[in-house]
Amino acid sequence: MSFVGSVALQGAVYQHLRADAALHDLVGDAIFDAMPVEAPTGVFVSLGPEDVRDAGDMTAAGSRHDFVVSVLSGADRGAGFAAVKAAAAAVAESLDQAPLALSRGRLTALWFLRARARRVENGAARRVDLTFRARIDLG
Repeated sequence: MSFVGSVALQGAVYQHLRADAALHDLVGDAIFDAMPVEAPTGVFVSLGPEDVRDAGDMTAAGSRHDFVVSVLSGADRGAGFAAVKAAAAAVAESLDQAPLALSRGRLTALWFLRARARRVENGAARRVDLTFRARIDLG
């Protein structure tokens, strides 16, 4: 089964980002593993969607996870693109090739795929969605 590593990957990514000092300097504790019901003030980070595909072979089960980490301007909408992009760069730097320890399976690769920066909420807010790919061996 290829989806079993998903919970372990999400937990490891979340803990890794919360422990990153450079990211903490930019967003404080505003790192969420789900989009908050009400947006906090300032810039914040939220784990987002994930697409999982089977990546097993004849030797072991495995999975490929494409997941999104979003960096957004908060409810006060005071942050422009510079602040949101700075936090997004800290997320990208923190996760690219990060040696995450998973509670299930073994991370064999983690890398940055792409980012998309845009205005949202009728141009009042800013958002950067970063997509990463992880390869997990489950055998």
